[in-house]
Amino acid sequence: MSQGLITAAYIIAAMLFIASLNGLSSQESARKGNLFGIIGMIIAVIATIASAQVSGMGYITIAMAVGAAIGVRLALKVEMTSMPELIAILHSFVGLAAAFIGFNSYLDHGVLLGAAKTIHDVEVFLGIFIGAVTFTGSIVAFGKLSGKVSSSALSLPGKNWINIAAVTSSAFLLVAFVSGDIGITALIIMTIIALAFGWHLVASIGGADMPVVVSMLNSYSGWAAAATGFMLANDLLIITGALVGSSGAILSYIMCKAMNRSFISVILGGFGNEDTSGAVDKEYGEHTETNAAEVAEALKAAKNVVIVPGYGMAVAQAQYPVAEITKRLREKGKNVRFGIHPVAGRLPGHMNVLLAEAKVPYDIVLEMDEINDDFPETDVVLVIGANDTVNPAANEPGTPISGMPVLSVWEAEKVVVFKRSMGAGYAGVQNPLFFNENSDMLLGDAKASVDAILQNL
Repeated sequence: MSQGLITAAYIIAAMLFIASLNGLSSQESARKGNLFGIIGMIIAVIATIASAQVSGMGYITIAMAVGAAIGVRLALKVEMTSMPELIAILHSFVGLAAAFIGFNSYLDHGVLLGAAKTIHDVEVFLGIFIGAVTFTGSIVAFGKLSGKVSSSALSLPGKNWINIAAVTSSAFLLVAFVSGDIGITALIIMTIIALAFGWHLVASIGGADMPVVVSMLNSYSGWAAAATGFMLANDLLIITGALVGSSGAILSYIMCKAMNRSFISVILGGFGNEDTSGAVDKEYGEHTETNAAEVAEALKAAKNVVIVPGYGMAVAQAQYPVAEITKRLREKGKNVRFGIHPVAGRLPGHMNVLLAEAKVPYDIVLEMDEINDDFPETDVVLVIGANDTVNPAANEPGTPISGMPVLSVWEAEKVVVFKRSMGAGYAGVQNPLFFNENSDMLLGDAKASVDAILQNL
């Protein structure tokens, strides 16, 4: 394929990627956005392997076949509840690839002199640094999201100074590397520092803030891809990486504002790590339990109903019977809406995807800011598998979720909380909501509870 055709294909692919991002900004156009992205990637891959600069097609074909087989297997097997950790581990692959490409580009780059060599060395150094940070950070995120690693925040003595030391030493190594004093030794030392830095960044962030971390790691993987594009002189990879990096950063910024968190603190791994002594063990009294028949009667008498889903709904796969309850109540003239917290679930938009999958109308799925003022006029709130996002302890100092805006469900006339047990949430904080006078606990599997309510409606 001629260079002109390759350039044209890259331009078309880049436009499709931009259209994909635009489509993903709305639930109604998300499917079309995904389609644009798929078509754009197919064009990009075909154009790249058809380039005269690419050789070893046999190895490439084998690698693509193996990768495609693994990808298809994972896509068919993974549940929606496991999607966040799958995305985290995929981010780690991007980071690892960037680091490998950086070392390869340093060892085999042809003749470079003067400014061209300096620019190339900076590209290599930054690509490996970002890739290594993304790799270990994503591994830790995968561990926390999958439950293989404790979700609590790591708090090493002088953790901020550790981060500063890692960045400062890497900056000195960059200067030494570009000047040619110690060559590959600087790259190896920096890589070890970056791997430890990425691990420490994410390990220092508490479980309640992991959705923001996943979004931020998405941004890191984008910048790692962009750095790889510079090393390979591939314009489309630069554009694609920049799109992923900037969109991930913007999403993280939006989520940080919604959670009253500092964006800079996210990048530095410094939030979600407050002193929580006594926050978990505080006594709130006794809770009251209810049953499906009583909840059904309350829903029959209610005019305004709000459903607040959380990760527990995803685990129980209860979105389908929840959608059926919503349909029946609306047919009876009830005003039923959903309240979605920005970090509900383990991934940005997790609940929106689940509800869309169950055919819940988009127009009744509202964000936290859109519905929070309506709880005082709400008759019944069904909290299905949510915990930290409806926890009044966020309004108190000294907890991992202090300062995080939450859905004020306790202001409703009646609250029914669906949970498997009375245990604390992902952030490890007990929820005073469970013990309020207007709150009842419906303990057990969420899907079984919702099915039982359906039978009584």
